[in-house]
Amino acid sequence: MKLFTSDRNFYRKTIRLAVPITLQCLITTGVNMTDSIMVGSLGEASLSAVSLANQFINIFVFACMGLGQGASILSARFWGMGDKDALKRTISISFKYAFALSLVFTVVTLFMPELIMRMYISDADVVSEGVRYFGFSAYCYIFWGLSLVCSNILRSVGQVRVPLYTAILAFVSNVGLNYIFIFGKLGSPKMGVVGAALGTLIARILEFGVSFGYLFFADRSIRYRFQDILLRSGHLNKEFFKVAFPVVVSDSLQGFGNNFIAMITGQIGSQFVAAYSITTVTQQMSTVLTQGVAQSSSVVIGHTLGGESVKKAKEEADAFIGLGLVVGIIAAGLILILSGPIISVYNITDSTKEIAQQLMYAIAFIVLFRAINSILTKGVLRGGGDTRFLMVADIIFLWVASVPLGYLTGVVLAAPAFVAYCALRIDEILKCILCFTRLRSGKWVKKISAE
Repeated sequence: MKLFTSDRNFYRKTIRLAVPITLQCLITTGVNMTDSIMVGSLGEASLSAVSLANQFINIFVFACMGLGQGASILSARFWGMGDKDALKRTISISFKYAFALSLVFTVVTLFMPELIMRMYISDADVVSEGVRYFGFSAYCYIFWGLSLVCSNILRSVGQVRVPLYTAILAFVSNVGLNYIFIFGKLGSPKMGVVGAALGTLIARILEFGVSFGYLFFADRSIRYRFQDILLRSGHLNKEFFKVAFPVVVSDSLQGFGNNFIAMITGQIGSQFVAAYSITTVTQQMSTVLTQGVAQSSSVVIGHTLGGESVKKAKEEADAFIGLGLVVGIIAAGLILILSGPIISVYNITDSTKEIAQQLMYAIAFIVLFRAINSILTKGVLRGGGDTRFLMVADIIFLWVASVPLGYLTGVVLAAPAFVAYCALRIDEILKCILCFTRLRSGKWVKKISAE
């Protein structure tokens, strides 16, 4: 097994894809961090409410990311084959599913906001703030869901700049509008958490408009147009379901798992919730490079297999493991360096700061495994079409290991924050070992057909 390759074209292609994707992830994380800091200045109740409300919203985000990445597995393979008709039909299928999923979440959030919040915490002040936040957030789903799928499709054919530019637009508009609406600037009333939701909604609408404006009117590679939405799916519907559905299930389960983890943190106490919400942004920051490499690896492997070069794909897979080791070490180092300054900017008590610091140390440890695990599960193995295996691995380790062990250590035993977090994320270690074994077996390469 060669963890590094002498093929310079491999690294050039990976960097060309990974850098814009990483920047996009970093910008998205920057938006979340800025929102967290702004809302955190309103007090721990507001911070906890927005953090927990976003846990529910993240179920939708993970599902749409799974849908988009499932679609990108097919589109990258078809792009490698040069089959644009199958590529267009794949896009149409993914948009229809994304729209249907968005409608479901919109209805649930509009009609049951208080019930959603009480799933996480019973504190009346936190629940009230969360309900207010959902007032505008409920309308984000359709715009956000379609944009997420569109971005994944564009990246799968090597077009990484447009998703990056739309992320920059979302960052600038979201931060600016949130500042105006939260604190009542430029003649706007001071809206608090409602202002954060309104700013995010407007930013998502702008992001959607640019993404779809480019896809329908400016793109010259795919040439997907309005009339293509009505293309018949035929056999491809079955292939889409076979490949993409397990990805949707895997990512949705991850979203649900994160929600159960949020519920467990709510059982531990409001201080732990506030501390955990601070580290959530840090976790995202520490994994942006990993996400960039992981998503680029899925595209690279898909293109290579589309050209029917299985041997080359396996060599590239080994090289991606080497990259995972490097980015994991870098991420752990950054967490240890930046944890203190990040915690210090929040208006929280000393005991909450101590909990947050323990969580930071735990994240630095887990991220070493998460880097390799993400590149395997979200990149290489998915690019090979081995999505059913990954779905089973997610179900087993998340629900049989992480959730029960997290509850036992955090709630029942009241273990220190470091131990509780490591128990909650034990699935990262277990999946890393299992998926590495799967990679070495060679069984992860699957055939995908448009006929």
